[in-house]
Amino acid sequence: MGRRELRENIFKLLFLSAFNQEDEMPRQLELYFDNLEDLQEKDQIYMEDKFRLIMGKLGEIDGLLNEKSSGWKTTRMSKVDLTILRLAVYEIRFDEDVPTGVAINEAVELAKRFGQDESASFVNGILGAVAQE
Repeated sequence: MGRRELRENIFKLLFLSAFNQEDEMPRQLELYFDNLEDLQEKDQIYMEDKFRLIMGKLGEIDGLLNEKSSGWKTTRMSKVDLTILRLAVYEIRFDEDVPTGVAINEAVELAKRFGQDESASFVNGILGAVAQE
């Protein structure tokens, strides 16, 4: 799997977590991976690890998003936009393997694909503010 496809799957796992209790997630992850075709073990390990790392930083990530998004607290954001932002902020702040520009560009692409009409510009604007810090 390429980086873009791995990122998209991590986005989907994070999105899935928004609708399930924490204790349900191990089973949900198992079901998700069972339905992926041609899944290599190294890719599954990478996705699971990154998912858990992001989930472990949600408080910090959401705090930063609330600080940088004037008039749009995380509780008011669409689940799609919030999930994309969480993934991108994690990559910008905590993943040294992902350049900031790549994290922003990939987030905007996810927003175009999965979000509403204005999602891409919304995501881009907030991530621009996060990146300037």
